[in-house]
Amino acid sequence: MSYIVATDVGGTCTDTVIASDDGHIEIGKVLSTPPQFANGVLDSVRTTAAAMGLTLEQLLADTRLFVHGSTVVDNILLTHSGTATALLTTAGFEDTLRVTRGAYGRWAGLPEDQVKHPVATDRPPPLVDIADVVGIRERIDYQGAVVEALDETAAEAAIRELLADERIGAVAICLLWSFRNPAHETTLRDLVRRIAPDCFVCTSADIAPLPGEYERTSTTVINAYAGTETQRYVEQLQAQLQAAGYTGPLLVMQGHGGLANARDAAVRAVSMIECGPVAGLIGSRHLGELLDDRSIIAVDIGGTTSKVGVIRDGALEYAREPMVNRYHYLGPKIEVASIGAGGGSIITLEADSLAPRVGPKSAGASPGPVCYGRGGEQITLTDVLLLAGYMDPGQFLGGRMRLDLERCRSEFARQIADPLGMSISEAAFGIFRVAASQLTDLIHEITVERGLDPRDYSLHAFGGTCPMLAGVFGAELNVARIVVPYTAAVNCAFGLAASDVVHEMALPVLVPLPVDPDALNREFAPLVERGRAALASEGFEPGRIRIECAAALRYGLQVHEIITPLDVTPPLDGAALERLAATFEALYEQRYGAGSAYREAGIEITGLRVTARGLLERPQFVTRDLAGPDSTAAQIGRREIFVEAVNDFVDSPIYDFTQLLPGNVVAGPAVIHTPVTTIVVQGDQVARIDATLNTIIERA
Repeated sequence: MSYIVATDVGGTCTDTVIASDDGHIEIGKVLSTPPQFANGVLDSVRTTAAAMGLTLEQLLADTRLFVHGSTVVDNILLTHSGTATALLTTAGFEDTLRVTRGAYGRWAGLPEDQVKHPVATDRPPPLVDIADVVGIRERIDYQGAVVEALDETAAEAAIRELLADERIGAVAICLLWSFRNPAHETTLRDLVRRIAPDCFVCTSADIAPLPGEYERTSTTVINAYAGTETQRYVEQLQAQLQAAGYTGPLLVMQGHGGLANARDAAVRAVSMIECGPVAGLIGSRHLGELLDDRSIIAVDIGGTTSKVGVIRDGALEYAREPMVNRYHYLGPKIEVASIGAGGGSIITLEADSLAPRVGPKSAGASPGPVCYGRGGEQITLTDVLLLAGYMDPGQFLGGRMRLDLERCRSEFARQIADPLGMSISEAAFGIFRVAASQLTDLIHEITVERGLDPRDYSLHAFGGTCPMLAGVFGAELNVARIVVPYTAAVNCAFGLAASDVVHEMALPVLVPLPVDPDALNREFAPLVERGRAALASEGFEPGRIRIECAAALRYGLQVHEIITPLDVTPPLDGAALERLAATFEALYEQRYGAGSAYREAGIEITGLRVTARGLLERPQFVTRDLAGPDSTAAQIGRREIFVEAVNDFVDSPIYDFTQLLPGNVVAGPAVIHTPVTTIVVQGDQVARIDATLNTIIERA
């Protein structure tokens, strides 16, 4: 027996999925262990292995692949806890980070209620202090020709003076037009490595070889700022796995939806941003294929944030302008919309209106919510869900941790209910609705506001918190059905096990259509060859390599492009380019409205992209025989829970998921406790357990 082990580190919990050759899927969850997150990874795998009757060492000895995702980079950027970073840039362009994208930088990434007051907005604080930005005399033009040679002696003196400050632990290098000619950046990188071998250094030509002066600079700085800690984290995890007996490859999830080897991932921190939620989308797509479900709204509510993505006819969309904590960055990134509302989100009352707010600040895993009894003093959404009756104080994390209901009630009354002049129940119901409404609004933003009808989609609810809220906001959206995967609380880890190794290559061009196909073929050919060679070096046979090509297209004089897939692998002919233009216009109207396409403006290709995919084996579920609908054997008691339809507590049956059989039906209102999450079936809904132990919730 051999295994694929997938682990995902979140802000609150660390999740594990172990897929066996025989189709068995074992799942586990433990609290994360900040700041030593690698320890939590081993703890989570050890706990999950124990449920299989194995020690950690026994499991890892038979593990053929270990895949990993983590929020470590996101956490560094959200908490501004990265390494003190310096920036080397072309002289005269030292203020690029502070200028951002002009006035747009003042409100980019802000919630709508803040954008309405532009005078009160401001640009995000740069990750590099202005005193640590050094202008280097050099110049390369847009064609890659050297206009002013780099003075290495002067550059070395500037770098030595900069690194004499012991605060600086990382250096980002971003020179003008370096993606056309990286020679000057390479020279500066080598100087830094010679002067300070232990200093983390990266160049924009390696990290983001694309046009966009601010975005390219921001991307390189983000990578340097988070690079030292990310490299240390990945290397520590790799060392601990090897010490426990694992000898296979460690693959790390990337935000573009593919896996990379640990060596490359450790030095490309920016590529790991939001890799966990992206893995969740990959997992939902794989599950959708098994359920013949190709149009999905995937919602992940974890401990800190809520993430939403859309799978349209089996395809994932790339973000138009990737951003993290209001910092733009370049590179292919699967689109995920998010808000700072999760199980650990702190509930506050606005000073003037006393209106309750859920998030964005979070109690995290330590000290965590009040009910954890680990020193947390601020009420969180998890505390509210406990007060709503959805969580059993003795069943959290499969009974491994007992929740403190009495202290939760006392603190909720003091902090929330009493100031509002409400009973504990009334206040808890109100905040529950606020949280559900925030999710409804977020999903509206990426569906209805983009011309998509939620009624045409299934809603996949995953993350530790989502299955408790999905029954309410799913009904408000009027989705076709709600699917709570068997791997719901660890779906991001499941998505890791369902991913492939991916290499992304990009080349900036500026080519108007129509164009001679051979001209594009000459540009595509080296990208395709580089992708094939990279995967071949990693052991993939030709039959396990898939090449996908795309182009960035826009109308003449426009700024934003749409990544448009090609339906064939180069070499291209005239018919393929005509289909490319037609696909672009269809995507354009899909995004901006019927009739918005305007070919008379001319179409430009601004970039070529090649995705080289090394196909890995997918985890398979055991399909079980269906039993009858009667679920009474799995009922373990009754408890009063909040039911939205009647706006009150209702005495309701409680079920043990491990005792439910495929084919069993649970009529709402009801609660289903699983070892790693809780599923709430609202009063006008009915849940059915399918042949692979997913919970399908539909209207009664």
